[in-house]
Amino acid sequence: MINTSNAINPPSHELCTFIIENLGISKNAVQLGVKRSILENSPLPIVMWSYGLITLSQLKIIILWLKDN
Repeated sequence: MINTSNAINPPSHELCTFIIENLGISKNAVQLGVKRSILENSPLPIVMWSYGLITLSQLKIIILWLKDN
């Protein structure tokens, strides 16, 4: 978990849509990831990977997508 007093931005709708449509991750898994991301004040992809909701290779794909978008 990241300890900071500054809140990070919540995950974008575009990111969530990309994860669901392009990686085939269930909407429920993304919703859980978003909830945990907000509670832990951590980036959605990292939270999803740490909870086993996505694989390391899927994490890399998301990071590359974030870099390009």
